[in-house]
Amino acid sequence: MEYEIIVVGAGHAGCEAALASARKGHQTLLITGNINNVADMPCNPSIGGSAKGIVVREIDALGGEMGKNADKSLLQIKMLNGSKGPAVRALRAQADKITYPKNMLKTLKETSNLTIYEGIVADVLTDNNKVTGVSLETGEIFKSQIVILTTGTYLNSDILVGSTRRREGPHGEKPSNKLSDNLAKKGFIIKRLKTGTPPRIAKDSIDFSETKLEPGDDKYYTFSFDNKVYYDVDKQEPCYLIYTTEKTHKIIMDNLNKSSMYGGLDDIKGIGPRYCPSIEDKVTRFRDKLRHQLFLEPESLYYDDIYIQGFSTSMPYEVQEEMVHSLPGLKKAKILKYAYAIEYDAIYPTQMKASLESKVLENLYTAGQINGTSGYEEAAGQGLIAGINASLKLEGKEPLILKRNESYIGVLIDDLITKGIKDPYRLLTSRAEYRLLLRSDNADLRLREYGYKVGLVSEEDYQKLLTKKKGINDLIEELKTFKVTPKDNDYLESINTVPLKDGISLYNLLKRPEVDIKQIKRYLIHDYEEAILNEVNTEVKYEGYIKKDNLEAEKMLEMENKKIPEDIDYDKIHNLASEAKEKLKEVRPSSLGQALRISGVNPADISILMIYLKKENY
Repeated sequence: MEYEIIVVGAGHAGCEAALASARKGHQTLLITGNINNVADMPCNPSIGGSAKGIVVREIDALGGEMGKNADKSLLQIKMLNGSKGPAVRALRAQADKITYPKNMLKTLKETSNLTIYEGIVADVLTDNNKVTGVSLETGEIFKSQIVILTTGTYLNSDILVGSTRRREGPHGEKPSNKLSDNLAKKGFIIKRLKTGTPPRIAKDSIDFSETKLEPGDDKYYTFSFDNKVYYDVDKQEPCYLIYTTEKTHKIIMDNLNKSSMYGGLDDIKGIGPRYCPSIEDKVTRFRDKLRHQLFLEPESLYYDDIYIQGFSTSMPYEVQEEMVHSLPGLKKAKILKYAYAIEYDAIYPTQMKASLESKVLENLYTAGQINGTSGYEEAAGQGLIAGINASLKLEGKEPLILKRNESYIGVLIDDLITKGIKDPYRLLTSRAEYRLLLRSDNADLRLREYGYKVGLVSEEDYQKLLTKKKGINDLIEELKTFKVTPKDNDYLESINTVPLKDGISLYNLLKRPEVDIKQIKRYLIHDYEEAILNEVNTEVKYEGYIKKDNLEAEKMLEMENKKIPEDIDYDKIHNLASEAKEKLKEVRPSSLGQALRISGVNPADISILMIYLKKENY
């Protein structure tokens, strides 16, 4: 049978890509090696975190599924950095490792235009450098107009423990042993990466008296803007905080040569994640630190496995036993599943366009860890964009390209295609220049209209957005109109703010750092939802900073609008630095803005490029 779009891999990227394509009315085939591993969480079953939690909100605003599914599967949820500025606040939840995949599979099965098939893809079929379908290792062939690769860590994957290497996927399954080699033959640059996971231990073998309780927040939160709550705030599963000890560090250093990464294997080519390092990396790189923070986190209500967050390792099993037993509360801990590292192939991401379509093969899209990222959230965000843009191409429409001042997803994709990777990419708030604009609370205001225009957000949800925008405007107008006077000084002093000598608007009163909008809503004529109150509170208090970021973003957009033709010959541009010329030829930026963000291209090179473009009338 022939399909319009084939999605290869049913991890977090594949699920979002397939759902986006099918929901837009395109006949979609989702191919997975094992249907029981759909939306699997081989590492920590958490959703969100710093920057990542904002990505989940963005996925929901665009019409994706991750946020809704996370809300249905919560064990515990927190707002990270709640005491800090709004730019760095983000939700993080422990999701049930059984419930989350089960709910996602149910959603996939109930979606029209979507077929799920078990198999391992061996090659992408092409005709005249254009995708025509895929072939499986069994020899089966499926035809399609577009293929989206979301293969996760399964390309030529090896499990590494001590001095052993096994050609397996995360759960011991058969990996994809042919696809990356065939992609290399078609001209793709393949990069070897690695990541790891900690041991899991039995809950009843932990002495919790030696740990610090880390409960969920006592306030209800949802990732989805649907705001449907599926959990009891008073019945969240607890997490616990512990630290490594001097004994832990000694065991690691005494056995370092037994770790796969430090001498246990001499043929390691993969580069591990800089921002999610193994415990061996932490101890060796930060020798001045006497201890490292670890969290004991639940995996599911259906079993009692506890995940040791921050304790990733590739040590032999017997050394892992010593390491675990050196930790507070874990002297008698029973290891249920040993830690391992996994090495796998990925595509070097500068070979992708901003739409996530390949520059090497037309109509081939990639998303997730195959593009060199780490994390479920980064994968899901890419998968959604790939699914949307594959569908838009079928429809003869322009792709959805999210800008750096519009979303973390835009930052993520631009970083990948412009800067490439050295190690598995992890999204951080520090990567976003305009992070005050890219807050958790305003993801719907930034992106829901895009979701509506591409057909993934319903009319009902879009009208809710318009109602919210109107409420925000009405509240701002009311704050500017109503004035408080010295007659209100008694109340103002009761909320610990300086009394007035003259009347001022509520808008200006709210700019005072110590005044919160909920303290002055008594003066408002109309009632407003909490989300509207919070949004306006942030916009008023940070008005100056927001205006500054918007002005900077406008300057950036001017450079983005200065396009560079795809067929430009950089060798004809005299006086360009050699490194700049090589980098420009590799990335082939679509605009001067993107060119300026390429490592190795400096402002002088951009000036030369601008002069050349004007001279050639581009």
